[in-house]
Amino acid sequence: MKKILKIMALVCVALGLTACATPYPVGGIMTSVNLPVQVTSNDGASSKVGEAVCKSYLAMISTGDCSIDAAKKNGNITKVHHADWHAKNFLGLIGTYRLMVYGD
Repeated sequence: MKKILKIMALVCVALGLTACATPYPVGGIMTSVNLPVQVTSNDGASSKVGEAVCKSYLAMISTGDCSIDAAKKNGNITKVHHADWHAKNFLGLIGTYRLMVYGD
């Protein structure tokens, strides 16, 4: 019985130390990063900002629309200047992912 418990503990530790590839830096306890998404050839300052939000719960359920089209619609933007992305997650319990689109 003790041997089985030791093997199970070793498997749990090994699974806990493995990582998945992600498109952004991930902190083991907390993640809060701002990342660029895209840039266009549109010159000048942007006058509007549109935002789209997605949420993740317990790293098992995700909801929302974080598309560029959703952010453009929310900001009444027709011409995109650039877009940034912000990811915030605490222990994989609750994650908030925001896409900000800047344009006119």
